[in-house]
Amino acid sequence: MKFVTMLLLGTALLFGDTKTLLPNDTTQLIVVRAENWQSAEATLELYEKRGGKWRQNGDTLQIIIGKNGMGWGRGLHTVPSNAAIIKKEGDGKAPAGIFELKNGFGYEAFAIRYPYKVYTETTHCVDDMKSKRYNQIVESTQTTKDYSSFEPMKFPKNYYKYGVVVDHNPTNIPGEGSCIFMHIKKPDRIPTVGCTSMSEEEMKELLKWLDPQKHPLLIQA
Repeated sequence: MKFVTMLLLGTALLFGDTKTLLPNDTTQLIVVRAENWQSAEATLELYEKRGGKWRQNGDTLQIIIGKNGMGWGRGLHTVPSNAAIIKKEGDGKAPAGIFELKNGFGYEAFAIRYPYKVYTETTHCVDDMKSKRYNQIVESTQTTKDYSSFEPMKFPKNYYKYGVVVDHNPTNIPGEGSCIFMHIKKPDRIPTVGCTSMSEEEMKELLKWLDPQKHPLLIQA
């Protein structure tokens, strides 16, 4: 655990025993690091545990996150009691912390090991804080619509052509942040409103690398 301990210390994510933060069956990590809390520029590195040691897989990527940097999110970690920057709905910040990943997604079928869903124009991610479906992805044609605000999961731009759902705010607490993904970046390095973005090829390679048997986690700080 030496690498993980140093990593968590360096990103202010070490709260006691690191084993309580990283499950024993986690042998894949996606590590996103920004220079400061306000930066929309970040790096992404993939790590895999082999022979009891963490080793980087591939190159360090230059990626884009929230337009207003990061704020502590809700995930597997404990938010520091003195945390000054907490992620909220609509703040334009990517969540900092340790997060599980849900399914991969896209506009068309993609043969990978990781759970993957094809979304359409009628698939909605609900960001309406008054809705019972807040922070959930629903098929609008198959549910009673109690929301007025949502993100379509397929639209003319390619940003969601490939992506991964980040399990931020897993208990769907209203106002604590919704619809957090890793997805394809906008042109000209335009920041997101809270997601983590990269090129289409980088996103596809990430999806192909993910192995559900290795319980991958995302660390952002």
